[in-house]
Amino acid sequence: MNVPAGRPDPGAIMRLSTAFWDSQALLTAARLKLFDALADGARGADEVAATLGLDARATSLLMRALAGLGLLRPEGDRFANTPEAATFLVSRSPVYMGNVIRYSDQLYATWGELEQSVRSGRPALAAQTYLGDDPARTRAFVVAMHERAQGIARALVGVLDLAGRRSMLDVGGGPGTYSVLLTARFPGLRAEVVELPGVAAVARELVAEAGAADRVAVRDGDYRSADFGHGHDVVLMSGMFHRETPAACRDLIARATACLAPGGMLVVSDVFTDEGGATPAFAALFGLNMMLTAPDGGVHADADVRRWMEDAGLRGTQVQPLPPPMPHRVVTGVRAS
Repeated sequence: MNVPAGRPDPGAIMRLSTAFWDSQALLTAARLKLFDALADGARGADEVAATLGLDARATSLLMRALAGLGLLRPEGDRFANTPEAATFLVSRSPVYMGNVIRYSDQLYATWGELEQSVRSGRPALAAQTYLGDDPARTRAFVVAMHERAQGIARALVGVLDLAGRRSMLDVGGGPGTYSVLLTARFPGLRAEVVELPGVAAVARELVAEAGAADRVAVRDGDYRSADFGHGHDVVLMSGMFHRETPAACRDLIARATACLAPGGMLVVSDVFTDEGGATPAFAALFGLNMMLTAPDGGVHADADVRRWMEDAGLRGTQVQPLPPPMPHRVVTGVRAS
């Protein structure tokens, strides 16, 4: 489409209107285990279709589209996984992202209900279905969060200095991944994860598999009402605030501050926007995703979280982004001695 110079260009709008084509091609290929079919080398579409029980012509069209998206590499009449696909989309890879992608796949239909949620103000997907009521879906959700958290937690380890600290409360710690990696990085640090019973059950398995049960305990509890104890050197709240209202976040910060020992640190890690809430675009869209999946879901600005910490009496507050491609930021504050 040729647009006269100086006039608005509709190109970006056109790309957005078909952006779901890209994501559905990836989600479908991952669901079909198409990348696994190429794990040992290049193959033709007919071979892949025969292996996976698919239609040959349709498989050829899908594989060509995946090549156009940079996920497959054409080699004559055959296709091979790109290095990225081989690393992250083949199930035998140690850094396989299949469960993360499966979670996005499960949300695809939910995003189709965006209009209804915007009209009603209610989520399209009940949180209980993946936080305990449906064991299979809960397990898939927790494992997906574990895979996702491994990358985030490794980045978090690089920006936090917890040397010399002994007791960490991991509030709403999900699969316990942060506690496992942080206690491994800082000798002498012990952690307690507080999570809903359905999530906690899976977290105990993952902590045990990591060989960390001697330094990471998992306690059943709803962080909205659970006892936080007292005398902690660190309180970690990661990936929680996007499920909560500003008032609830303030309450969590106040309770965390009260349970810290003098000199103790509160660490809040999440996807945050800049002040104003519109940028980065991923963070603003993440707010919509949370609105669709949690009654109070949304996104907050890191400047607001920092101000809430200061209002609670924490000092030396700082905001630090995690290294790209992580979209997360970390807000920290220290209780006065």
